[in-house]
Amino acid sequence: MIFLIEYDRRKGELITLKRFRDSDRLKAQNKRLEIELDLNHKGINHEVVLLEAAKEAMIRRTHRRYFETPRQIAKSVKAGK
Repeated sequence: MIFLIEYDRRKGELITLKRFRDSDRLKAQNKRLEIELDLNHKGINHEVVLLEAAKEAMIRRTHRRYFETPRQIAKSVKAGK
């Protein structure tokens, strides 16, 4: 599965999470480009990334900063999760 993420780094906020089947890779790439061009035109500085994983839970674990606040991450690391 392919995940398209738009993230506002300044606010630490997930803006968009879209899912695409692996067979829709070109569609996902085109959507990413469309979002990046629109953001650039508007002067908005967001991260736009495509990530691949078998399940959403995997990217939530490996790319936690998109889904959790720094405080939540620190708390779970301290708790050994």
